[in-house]
Amino acid sequence: MRYRVIGEGLPVVILNLDRGETVITESGGMAWMSDGIDMSTNMEGGLFKGIARAFGGESVFLTRYTSIRDNSEIAFSSSFPGKIIPINLSNGQSIICQKHAFLCGESSIKLDVVFTKKLGAGFFGGEGFILQKITGAGICFLEIDGEAVEYNLAPGEILKVDTGHVAAFEPTVSYDIVTVKGFKNILFGGEGLFLTELRGPGKVILQSLPISNLAREIIPYLPVKRNE
Repeated sequence: MRYRVIGEGLPVVILNLDRGETVITESGGMAWMSDGIDMSTNMEGGLFKGIARAFGGESVFLTRYTSIRDNSEIAFSSSFPGKIIPINLSNGQSIICQKHAFLCGESSIKLDVVFTKKLGAGFFGGEGFILQKITGAGICFLEIDGEAVEYNLAPGEILKVDTGHVAAFEPTVSYDIVTVKGFKNILFGGEGLFLTELRGPGKVILQSLPISNLAREIIPYLPVKRNE
């Protein structure tokens, strides 16, 4: 499979598939494709995994696109201003990411949902109890809100992040929620009561413009229908 990512603000990834190659995406994720690609939608992994994806805010169904000839083209576009980043996973490697981050990937990858291990992280982490886990081997593409910023944390190194800015991290990174210290910081700091604490070792991918933050800023400017 060959690919290229085009665009900055609203990018699209275009894949070129040879005969027999297959990519998967959530239902409705495809933007356009050439003739010569078969489409099949089903509940990948059976009923239990389909229901688990639904609890995670994802589609119950996944769609498989299989090329029936060489050099077929299929495209998947970003649904929000940001980045599309490729993640190349070798056999057994995993990446944990926010809900809705998975855009598409080779059929050799496996999608699962994971529950945050700590109650505080589940309630206040900005992503609920459920995150996505993608396991290789193969290439997958993640959709990042805004700009993507990567950090490689050393063992024991800590990064504290405002809620919602965590896009993805390796399974070796621990994920927890800590309270903001100081009464004045809580009242006037503008960051809320909680921060996400990421502890290394491992790679962390942050996003600069979570869609939830953007929605919060826009809501006050939306017109309100008044009863006459």
